[in-house]
Amino acid sequence: MLMSAAAERLGLAEEDPGSAAGRDLDEARRLITALAGLVTASAEYLGPHAGPLRDGLQALQRAFREGSTYPDPPGQGPGEKFTGPVY
Repeated sequence: MLMSAAAERLGLAEEDPGSAAGRDLDEARRLITALAGLVTASAEYLGPHAGPLRDGLQALQRAFREGSTYPDPPGQGPGEKFTGPVY
């Protein structure tokens, strides 16, 4: 649910994410950071599901960087304090 909500707040469900009505980068940042903390803290318990969750998280982090008017420096983006820099 965190991943889906973050994708919606990034506007990824729309044809033009930049003009999506529900786009809210502040909320997306919070959701991505929460997801990063959860995935990182529970990785040992996720087994084979850890890889796909990390991949989805990194895709959201990259989409946030691409959608930001002023992208955060590497290592400072949403959730990157838990996952490391995403380029």
